[in-house]
Amino acid sequence: MTQTEQLLKRLPNDIGGTSADPISVVDHELEPWERRCHALADVLDFHKIINTEEKRRGVEALGTELVGKLSYYERWIACFANILFQKGILTPEELALKMKEVESRWDDFDKESTQAARS
Repeated sequence: MTQTEQLLKRLPNDIGGTSADPISVVDHELEPWERRCHALADVLDFHKIINTEEKRRGVEALGTELVGKLSYYERWIACFANILFQKGILTPEELALKMKEVESRWDDFDKESTQAARS
C-alpha cells in the first residue's frame, strides 16, 4: 500500500502499526489553559453545543499533518473553533478580536509584573 493510499484509508488518530516515537507515560500537571480548555469542552457538551462525537470528528477533520503538530488540547481548541464557525455561533473575526483582547490583557499583566519586580 502506498503512503497516499494509507493516508486516504486511515484517519489521523488511526496510528496502529505505524512507527512513532515512544509514548511518554509521565503524569504531569495540566497547564491552566489546558484545564480551561477541558472545562470549555464540558460546558459546550452540557449546553448541547458540541458533543463528544462532534469533537472526535472535528479533531479527525484537522488532518494527519496538523494533528501531528498540535498538542492534545491544541487539537481540541482548533476543532471547537471550526465547529463553532460551521454552526454560525462564532465568526473568525469575533475570535480574532477576542484573542487580541486577551493578548492585550496579558501584555498589560506582564508589564505590571515586570515593573513590580523592579520595585
